[in-house]
Amino acid sequence: MKAVFIASSHSAYDDRPGELYHFPNMYLSRVAQTAGDWVIFYQGKRGGQSGYYAVQRVDKIAPDPTDPTHIYAILDRASRLDFERPVPRFRPDDTPYETGLPKSRGSNTSSVRLISDADFAAIIDEGLREDITPDTLPREGPLPQPLQSGFAEAQAGFLPLTADRAQILSSRAFRDRAFARQVKSAYGARCAMSGLLLRNGGGRPEVEAAHIVPVEARGPDTVRNGLALSGTVHWMFDRGLVSVDEDMSLLIASDSVASDIAARLFVPDRKLILPSDPAKSPHPAYLKWHRDTCFKG
Repeated sequence: MKAVFIASSHSAYDDRPGELYHFPNMYLSRVAQTAGDWVIFYQGKRGGQSGYYAVQRVDKIAPDPTDPTHIYAILDRASRLDFERPVPRFRPDDTPYETGLPKSRGSNTSSVRLISDADFAAIIDEGLREDITPDTLPREGPLPQPLQSGFAEAQAGFLPLTADRAQILSSRAFRDRAFARQVKSAYGARCAMSGLLLRNGGGRPEVEAAHIVPVEARGPDTVRNGLALSGTVHWMFDRGLVSVDEDMSLLIASDSVASDIAARLFVPDRKLILPSDPAKSPHPAYLKWHRDTCFKG
């Protein structure tokens, strides 16, 4: 079964976003039904979000070793995908995306709510509707057309409209496109290390979306695991020739990158250029992984 998990930054639960969802025993029968299936995360304005904001697969359920009254849902980190925009609780016609959910009280207060495949598909369609702007255009290939409703075969290019949304979410091609749009939009299509904002004659930005923790290492498709980088800098980052320190200073492998080359490639103050929205800045844990695992300095 699919479900909605209520997650809040001010929660007292031992949640680890993207990895663990902590909940009391009273929800065990519901959460147990989600093992191996997809769930959608919801957060209200008080927590910094304003609706449904991400989707992820539940791997398994495990007891909390320190508290017998609580349990963990262990999440498949690689399956995490942020929505391109938060989806509000209500559709344009003022009916809830979760069929039968009252406008207030009652089941609204439940932290875990099982949902139908139809409700799941409706939220996914809205949350992952392509947000086409000059900053999010692909570097090459056919120009995308804005989605009107759902995922049309001509628009997605690889899945028919009748495809199950879980199948769509498992498609690497679809996930790469959604991730790239979100990262490039967050950084305004500007390279976070060189500061360059280049466009070709058709207005397409040169910048690419780089995973900090790569897909091969089960890195999630969330904007906080991404950096907007120009092609050359992306190549260097993936090969550990450049990384980012705790204070967002650029780390450059001096044995591999000559100082005159570094002076031409990177911003003078050697500080990572961050998104205007702090909530979209790279997560320290992902940057640490890259320093510890990839950096050759």
